[in-house]
Amino acid sequence: MSKTLKTVLIIAAILIVIVAIPYSYLKGTYNSLVTMDEEVKAAWAQVENQLQRRFDLIPNLVATVKGYASHEKELFVQVTEARSRVAGAGSVGDKIKANNQLSGALSRLLLVVERYPELKANTNFIRLQDELAGTENRIAVERRRYNETVKVYNIKIRRFPTNLIAGMFGFEKADFFDVPKEAQQAPKVKF
Repeated sequence: MSKTLKTVLIIAAILIVIVAIPYSYLKGTYNSLVTMDEEVKAAWAQVENQLQRRFDLIPNLVATVKGYASHEKELFVQVTEARSRVAGAGSVGDKIKANNQLSGALSRLLLVVERYPELKANTNFIRLQDELAGTENRIAVERRRYNETVKVYNIKIRRFPTNLIAGMFGFEKADFFDVPKEAQQAPKVKF
C-alpha cells in the first residue's frame, strides 16, 4: 500500500469519526427528547382521562345535592361556572388552572353536604360521592405520575449540552400540575 493511499485512508477515517460521533450524539439526544416529550403527553392524557371522569360525574352530583339544598344557589353556580371553564380550557396550563378552580368549588360543595344528614344518607348521593372520591384518588395518582414525568423531561432539556439541542429543535419546558394556593387553606362555609 502506498504512502499516499495510507494518508488518504487515515484522513477519511478521521473525517468519519469527526462526523460520526457528533451525529450519533445529536441523533441519540434528539430521539431521547422526542421519547420524553411523548411520555409527558401520554402522562397528561392519563390525567385528562380522570379529569373527564370527574367532569362527567359533576352534573349528577350537583343535581342530587340541589334537591336537598336548593338555597345554595351561589355554590351551584360556582361549580357550574368552574365546570364550564374546564370545558373551554385549551392549553395544558389553562386546563390545570381550570381544574384547580373546579376542585375548590367541589370541596365547597362537599362541605355544604355536611349540613344535610338526610342527603348524606341518600343512596344515590353516597354512590356519587364514592365515585367522585375514587376519581379524585385516581386524579391524584395520575397527577403525581405526570409531574414525575415532567420533572425528568424538564431536567433533561435544561442540562448542558442537551439544552442546546432542545433549543435548536424547539423542545420547551412542560407545565407541572400543581395544587393551587387556595387548596392549601380549608374552605370557609357560612351557616
